[in-house]
This record gives sequence, C-alpha cells and structure tokens, in this order.
Amino acid sequence: MFAAKKVIASFLLPPGIFILLIVLVSMGLIYRKRGRLGLVNLAVGLSLWALSTAPLANTLMQGLEADVPMPAAPAGDVIIVLGGGIIDHVPDLTGTAVPSPRTMGRVVAAVRLYQRLRLPIIVSGGGGAEDGAVAEAPVVKRFLQDLGVPASMIIIEDRARDTQENARFSAVICRRHGFTRPIVLTSAYHLKRARRAFEAVGLPAVLFPAYFASSADRPVTWRDWLPQAKALFTASSALHEYLGLFYYRLVGR
Repeated sequence: MFAAKKVIASFLLPPGIFILLIVLVSMGLIYRKRGRLGLVNLAVGLSLWALSTAPLANTLMQGLEADVPMPAAPAGDVIIVLGGGIIDHVPDLTGTAVPSPRTMGRVVAAVRLYQRLRLPIIVSGGGGAEDGAVAEAPVVKRFLQDLGVPASMIIIEDRARDTQENARFSAVICRRHGFTRPIVLTSAYHLKRARRAFEAVGLPAVLFPAYFASSADRPVTWRDWLPQAKALFTASSALHEYLGLFYYRLVGR
C-alpha cells in the first residue's frame, strides 16, 4: 500500500503528471502512424523523467561538488556571502521578505563561521531591485542580525545581479576597507564559478561551501527513480552552473 501510494502520488504531482501526459500523447501519435513525431515526443518525456530522478540529479551535482573540500581551519579577514535569491512580499517575524531555501543555507553557514572567526561579513546580492523587487542583501542582513551577528559587522552590497557582479562589487568594497584575504561563502556547487569570477577581478579567495547538495555515498532506493520536483530543481541548478562555467570559458574567465 505504501509503495502504491508513492508511485501514484509521483505521477499525480508535477513533474510526474506532465511526464505521464507526454508519454500518453507519444503513444497516441505512434498509434496513429505518426511514429517519428511520437518518438521525439517520447524522448522529451523520458528526458524530463531522467532529470527528475534523484540518481541523475546527484550525479550532475557530484560533477560540481566532488572536488570541493570543506576547509578544516578557514582563515581570512572578511566573509563574503553570495546571495541566492529571496522570497519577496511575504510576511516575516522581523520584516517582509525571506531568504530562499538556498540562501538560507548560506545564511546559517555564515553565522556559524562568524561565531568561530568573528570576521566582518559582506552580504552581496541585489536581485531584481531595479524592477521594483526587494534587494537580497538587506533581507539577508536582517536574518544575520536576528541570528546574533552585530549590525556593525555586516556590510551590504545590494547591486549585484549575478556572480560576476557579486565579485566585481565585493572587490570594490574589499579594496575600500583594506580586506585582502576574503572567504567567499556560497553553495558548494556554485564555488567553481565563484572562484573564477573572483579571480577575474584580481581577488583570489578562500572558498567555503555553505552546504553540499550531493554525496558520492548516497544510497539509491526504488523511490529515487520516481519523478520528483526536488530532484528536477537540483538537476536544473546543476545544469545552470555548467552553463555558467561554459560561458566563462567562452569569454576567457
């Protein structure tokens, strides 16, 4: 009964429901002698299914995280926290808007690192502020303060819209304040791109993974082969990073 419930739920909720519809349409096309179109459609559906499975998502992430170490004794003179998005226009205990789940992981890691090193924190993230949305950095600062980091130890950079601008605008702040050994804190899968961005602006940094999204020792069960929105999001995040790294290679970064 439990297994049946899991299978049925997987194909009644996105992305499973869309995969099921694509497969059914494909079968109908093949039945109506439109085999080539049906096979193409079926390939799309099966590809979406594959990207929605935990094993493939984990493998894609492993390509980004496998050689990222967790520093045993990180050292520097400032912590730079890269934004990862916020959920805007929602109520919160101490204001409006909250960090997205991926940003929240970075916030918690930044607080833990601050408690160990007592270094200033640069929060970098503007998001879509130019479109009337709330910038990330002030939201993250509010959460850092709520978790015990003094306001005097937090520096806001609220213009960056991507990783390249995170690096460029953070480098300006570092030079202004005399910071020369920044610890760049972001998701483990994002660190390779972050490193290239900071090196491109002449600011080599110690890289600190806020959290990992994959594991080489992750056990696989039959449920992992069912389509899951979480796995699709993980795979999409990994593919976004691969695309970003490819772009950096194209432009020589």
